[in-house]
Amino acid sequence: MADNGVEILLIEDNENDEMLALHAFKRQNIVNNVHVVRDGAEALEYIFCTGAYADRTIENPRLILLDLKLPLIDGTEVLRQIRSDPRTRFIPVVVLTSSSEERDIVETYRLGINSYIVKPVDFEQFNEVTKHLGYYWLILNRQPAFVNGLSPASISERVST
Repeated sequence: MADNGVEILLIEDNENDEMLALHAFKRQNIVNNVHVVRDGAEALEYIFCTGAYADRTIENPRLILLDLKLPLIDGTEVLRQIRSDPRTRFIPVVVLTSSSEERDIVETYRLGINSYIVKPVDFEQFNEVTKHLGYYWLILNRQPAFVNGLSPASISERVST
């Protein structure tokens, strides 16, 4: 399952929210390659190239949109594992969830999210949010090169030669 060049990894278990997000991305001409996983276990397999994704070429997504209320493994645990691994620690993670509970906001910021957004219910509002998300995280934001598949050691080698 080779899957190179994923710009956004959307971790979303609700099919309606998934379709809404994909439609909004398409409408905004934001990205060409969005990969969707539907539970926390599948998300971790994808991110760390294990299980069903063991043959995936290792290249980090440019942005992870993470729902918190996921089956099998919840979004907070997915975030914890992303942030605890040096290969994935710097991938921007935006929580996109229906939860506006203060404890979820505090816990995910404590674990190192980059942004917390409560999903708008209205399509036009959701469309506006995705436009801003894509513009900021995929166009304006700058990341270290190793976030997208290069290790810090390989960057050092390239700079010193």
